[in-house]
Amino acid sequence: MALLHSSMTATPRAFTCKSVSVGKVASFPPPLVNFASPSSYSPRSLTGVTNNLRLLGVKSNKATTFRCLASALTPELKSTLDKVVTGNKVVLFMKGTKDFPQCGFSHTVVQILKSLNAPFETVNILENEMLRQGLKEYSSWPTFPQLYIEGEFFGGCDITVEAYKSGELQELLEKALCT
Repeated sequence: MALLHSSMTATPRAFTCKSVSVGKVASFPPPLVNFASPSSYSPRSLTGVTNNLRLLGVKSNKATTFRCLASALTPELKSTLDKVVTGNKVVLFMKGTKDFPQCGFSHTVVQILKSLNAPFETVNILENEMLRQGLKEYSSWPTFPQLYIEGEFFGGCDITVEAYKSGELQELLEKALCT
């Protein structure tokens, strides 16, 4: 089953629409289609966009952003995430990698886990937009990084920092890694 995810920005004279047909991870990042360029659209596709914008009450002098209401968490992605979080004792979904975090919050959590000598796996959410959006639904948590311990969502950076300071994180990790 293919799911269409799109986000679109309307400006006074141009439409930019990013569409992704979800199926293979290799199809990311999605191509960018600029409807202001005549070579990048067919008249039929532009008519559909303008009709949809008109139905939504968009005025041409305002910049507005739309997001597709379809769920990014497909059954296939949910199954994959279930396997990743249950197949590893500690998993960190983060921006960047363990060796090269690309966000201060991700860096902080990596440093905490390293300081506790906890073996952990990381998944770079910047490599796949559908993964990033699907994870937000999967965990019901809107930000990254997201730490999972023994198949359960633990929290983001702030929660991890507080648990580290209180000693709760070390206890939980010791318990998880001993089972």
